[in-house]
Amino acid sequence: MPLQNRVTPMGDIVATPHRGTFTGNRGIIHDPATKTLLNKRWSSPAWLVCLCEFRGKRRDVMARQSWTELFFLDEATAFAAGHRPCFYCRRDDANRFRAAWEQGNGVSDVRAAEIDKVLHRERLDRGRKRLHPLPLPWTKLPDGAMVQAGEESFLVLQGRALPWSFTGYGAPRDDLEAALLLTPPSTLRALLNYRPVLHPSTRFS
Repeated sequence: MPLQNRVTPMGDIVATPHRGTFTGNRGIIHDPATKTLLNKRWSSPAWLVCLCEFRGKRRDVMARQSWTELFFLDEATAFAAGHRPCFYCRRDDANRFRAAWEQGNGVSDVRAAEIDKVLHRERLDRGRKRLHPLPLPWTKLPDGAMVQAGEESFLVLQGRALPWSFTGYGAPRDDLEAALLLTPPSTLRALLNYRPVLHPSTRFS
């Protein structure tokens, strides 16, 4: 039976056999004895996107009283859920993201904890996923942004909306109505100068 450790663009953590291309965490939110989630869905404001393998090592999932391994389809999914690159296993990407975040948000010399503080406000609304009004038409959003229309999540890529699923992205659509922004606004502004790693299915959409 698959573990409950896969993250959707809405930030929900569900059980599915499909693992995705990135791991990450929100602190310790599981019981290693049963490999099940606790009632809480985060224990730290630092929500990270990490490599599945680092320095030739892969972690034994939920096996220790250490950070809870979560999995994402791709980096755009993780960003939509409110995560950011890890400064330990993805230092170069994290520094590129921080520089893009500073440029997009008009700040300088920002620390990771300050980014986390802003993201924590933007990703949650009384414990649930915060959806934001679109700052401009969804077709004009930067590549890698994600929006929610009805019950579906979509990746914006070159002005097209690609429906998200656990296995990848589907054929593009252009008929979205009443879409709301999933990607936190500060991360959206960073995407003007940062290209997230996307699932290979986007090449065929």
